[in-house]
Amino acid sequence: MRIGLVINPVAGVGGRVGLKGSDGAEVQERAFALGAVARAGERATVALRELRSRRPDAAVLTAAGAMGEDAAREAGLSPMVVYAPGDPTSAADTVAAARLLAPQVELLLFAGGDGTARDVLEAVGATVPVLGVPTGVKMHSAVFAVNPRAAGEVAASSSRLRDAEVVDRVDGSTQLFGYLRVPDIPTRVQQRKTGSSGITPDAVSGIATDLLDLAGPGGPLVLGPGTTTRAIAALWGVDVPVLGVNVLADKRLVAADVSGDELLKLVSADSPAPARIAVTPIGGQGFLLGRGNQQLSPEVLRRVGLDRLHVVATEAKLAALGGRPFLVDTGDPELDHEFPAYLRVVTGHHRTTLYPLERQ
Repeated sequence: MRIGLVINPVAGVGGRVGLKGSDGAEVQERAFALGAVARAGERATVALRELRSRRPDAAVLTAAGAMGEDAAREAGLSPMVVYAPGDPTSAADTVAAARLLAPQVELLLFAGGDGTARDVLEAVGATVPVLGVPTGVKMHSAVFAVNPRAAGEVAASSSRLRDAEVVDRVDGSTQLFGYLRVPDIPTRVQQRKTGSSGITPDAVSGIATDLLDLAGPGGPLVLGPGTTTRAIAALWGVDVPVLGVNVLADKRLVAADVSGDELLKLVSADSPAPARIAVTPIGGQGFLLGRGNQQLSPEVLRRVGLDRLHVVATEAKLAALGGRPFLVDTGDPELDHEFPAYLRVVTGHHRTTLYPLERQ
C-alpha cells in the first residue's frame, strides 16, 4: 500500500491567535509574532501513527522536512522522500509535491485547511483519491477526516469513493472551487459546511433570554463564532464579528474578536459569576469545536469547565443535520473523550433538547 503525504507546515497557525486563517506570508508572519505555534506536523503524526498501527506494510512517499518527512519519521515510519521543497515552503511546493506524488500512490494524504485543499485540487484534480488531515483553521470543505486519528483509520481502509466539495472563503463569501475524490465513510469523513437560513430575531430571542439567565449578573459570556450567536448578540444591541470569538457581560461587549491567550486571561479574571461559553454547531457538519473557533483552546475549556459550555441552536438548524451527531476536535484527545455522549441544546426560552455527540 503506497500512501502519499503532503503537509502544509504553517496550516492553522492563525487559529488560536484569532486571525481566522493562515493563508499568505503576511498572515503567517503576524500569527507567529502573536505567539502562534505550528501544529500541523503534530496532527499529521497522529494520523500516521494510526495508519502504521493498522497497516504496518504501508509505504509512505512524501516531501522532505516539515512537508512530510519529519512527521513520518516521528510516527515510526521510514518514508521515501521524492520532493525537496523551498525554504520557506509555499503553496507552489504543495502543488508540485502533490502533482509528483499522485501517479505513484493509491491515496494522497494532505495536512492543511481549505487553502491547502485548493492547492491539492489544482495539482491532482480527480486523478487520485485524497484525504485531508484537519490542521487548518476553517476546514469547511468536505475532504477532511473528522480528526487526525480518523484520517489514519480511513487511510488504512478500503472503501468506495465519492466526489467531495472543495470550498473556501474569498472576500467574505464562501465559494465552491471544485471536487476531489475522497473515501466514502460518513462517520469518519466530514460533510461540507452549509449556510444558515432562517436566523431571525424571533428564532433566537428565547435562546438569548435563557443564556442571560445562565450567565447571571456580571458573568462573562463567551460567544463562539456563527450567525446564530451573532443574532443573539444583536438582540442585546451588540454588533460582533460573525467569524470571531467575543466576550460579553450584562449585554455589554467586554472584548471582541479575541485570541486564545486573551480569552484565557478573561475567563481567569475575577467576576461576580463564573465564565460560561456558548457555541453553535457548524451547519451541515455538526462541529462544535475545532473548526474556526480554535481560540476556544483546551486550556480555556478546562478553565471554564465543560459543565459551563452551552450549545445553542434553532430547531431548524438541528433538523438540518439530519440526525448526524455533534463533533468536537479540540486538539486534546483526552479532553474530547471527556465530553458526555449527549449534550443539552438550548433551542428557545425554557426549551432544550438532548442531542448526541460522537466521542472520538
